[in-house]
Amino acid sequence: MTEEYVFEPERRDLAMVAREMFNRKNTNVAGGNISVKITAKENIDFGTVHIEKGHDYIIMTPTFMSEAWFGKLAGSQILVVDLATGQQIDGVGRLTREINMHIGAYEANPKIKVVYHSHAEESMFWATLGQDMPNVTEITAVNQNLGKIKCLPYKEACSKELADQVHESLVALGDNALENIFLLNSHGVLITCTDLHEATRILETVEWNAKIAYQETIFKSLGLINQYQSCGKDTSAFLE
Repeated sequence: MTEEYVFEPERRDLAMVAREMFNRKNTNVAGGNISVKITAKENIDFGTVHIEKGHDYIIMTPTFMSEAWFGKLAGSQILVVDLATGQQIDGVGRLTREINMHIGAYEANPKIKVVYHSHAEESMFWATLGQDMPNVTEITAVNQNLGKIKCLPYKEACSKELADQVHESLVALGDNALENIFLLNSHGVLITCTDLHEATRILETVEWNAKIAYQETIFKSLGLINQYQSCGKDTSAFLE
């Protein structure tokens, strides 16, 4: 089947993931945005859009993805951005002001392929506290090996300060940034990954972890349990 616009399969897939992110309450009408890095495999011309072989682009959800469309996007609404210049070259809609945070993440490690930001409901509890999230479930602590779910210090949304902080924090992680989630103080979560669907899985499982950790924290405060537990072990020391 002939494609109707550049990077059509990838943009359709991202539109589907964005719709499910909203439907599953992994973000809210206040926002959320996702981008995927694509290195062009060939020269492509679609009307006035020219794609250069070997050049890096990102496809990205448009601003007001949640407020205006409730996550119900068509593939053609997913934007195409030249990663080197930050300029939008295709797509129906406008760039989010958080493009600087996405570019900062990609510049931190060239192997990062996905930047996934949301206002996930359960994780927002920990982000709003400005506190690291206890990592207590097997899937997040062992299978995904996410380590400590760190909350970055507060920086204003869409600011250069936030973009710089994300960049520096990812650089410090090295290749651990290829599968990582940060809490953004009072703002939400930021996942960096090498695969869009894996990033979605990280968010889903961290959301379950956030709720369970909240419940363990209440039980610990009430004296009903002595310590955080995970995989049959006391994880309190790791979390402090």
